[in-house]
Amino acid sequence: MQVTETLNEGLKRAYSITVPAADLDTKVNEKLVEAQPEIEMKGFRKGKVPMALLKKQFGQRLLGEAMQETIDGAMSKHFEESGDRPAMQPEVKMTNEDWKEGDDVEVSLSYEALPTIPEVDFSPVSIEKLVVKPADADIQDALDNLAKSAQNFDAKDGKSEDGDQVVIDFLGKVDGEAFEGGAAEDYPLVLGSNSFIPGFEEQLVGAAAGDAVEVNVKFPDEYGAEHLAGKDAVFECTVKEVKAPATAELNDELAQQFGAESLDALKEQIVDRLGQEYAGAARAVLKRGLLDQLDDLVSFELPPMLVSAEAGQIAHQLWHEENPEVQGHDHPEIEPTEEHTKLAERRVRLGLLLAELGQKNEIEVSDSEMTQAIMNQARQYPGQEREFFEFIQKNAQAQQQLRAPLFEDKVVDYILELATVTEKEVTKDELQAAVEALEDE
Repeated sequence: MQVTETLNEGLKRAYSITVPAADLDTKVNEKLVEAQPEIEMKGFRKGKVPMALLKKQFGQRLLGEAMQETIDGAMSKHFEESGDRPAMQPEVKMTNEDWKEGDDVEVSLSYEALPTIPEVDFSPVSIEKLVVKPADADIQDALDNLAKSAQNFDAKDGKSEDGDQVVIDFLGKVDGEAFEGGAAEDYPLVLGSNSFIPGFEEQLVGAAAGDAVEVNVKFPDEYGAEHLAGKDAVFECTVKEVKAPATAELNDELAQQFGAESLDALKEQIVDRLGQEYAGAARAVLKRGLLDQLDDLVSFELPPMLVSAEAGQIAHQLWHEENPEVQGHDHPEIEPTEEHTKLAERRVRLGLLLAELGQKNEIEVSDSEMTQAIMNQARQYPGQEREFFEFIQKNAQAQQQLRAPLFEDKVVDYILELATVTEKEVTKDELQAAVEALEDE
């Protein structure tokens, strides 16, 4: 086999590979000899089929296998000897398209090699870690919000207002006939909640206890029950009670509604939750600051195809964010801009750097870390956790999507251990401003 370099320009590589026909013939014969003892054919005992007949019967298929194995072996040997690592899937083409059995096989191999990542001294890196301690006011705000969400209502005199709860009996009719599911007694309806069909709740604003109100509405054209869709309806309503929203008292009873044993225990939960939220936001700010410094600290040649693919992905993602009404991908081709390419270069540069650091320092994501990540993700699909687990187990790409950010965070932690990190205590508003600054960039 002959391998000839045809291109070595920057990170671009190309080679011409020639596989002699005699080598292929030898490989086919080796495969036939290996398989012969197990082959049965009419008129011959097992293992006694003549080689010439075997070659006639199976030669073409084995020739294809031999070609593929030989080319794959040549590629593996080339990468092992050269030390090159392709940035993307190498392109392999058979160049003698008029090939016929008995001819040498000529193949072209081209790819972009990953660059050599320079050694980096992280000791000059100095980064500030923002620290926020939950303030009493923040804890009180969280308690007040929980009290409001408890949705208590107290009876009131007078007419109902938007946001009040009315307790009603109602009977719905279409064309003068009552319909199934259109009646209820003592139904608590919060006005303005939009829990009933459009136009219903507004007609009960201004009603008082004891009032009889005739509500005229039209079912939406896309209503779930086909026999009601688009139909005009009349609901005969009797208002039995009007209640105004009341903030629940901050006490042990309220705490128990949210799964805590007491109000003090609920406060502790809030402190823990706020602490985790602040720590997560501060981590995002810290990580961005570190990556900004690394981007300025390192410089090396980038594989053009890798940058182009990343720029295209960025442009496509941003286009869909700006056009959320388009769900599929049947849209015009999206051309990356200079800004997209610049962002792609940063991502590729940092991605290659972090990958190299992780590999050199044997940083890995453990099975237990992956399991925890899967469990955290599965909680977003209540009732379907098992199906989610099975999907992840069978989908290598989904596993990689979960593994990649875990690996990146572990490499970031490794760098932070080598850098100078100082803590700075700030307020919640200052942290929020820092997070918003990230989003504006």
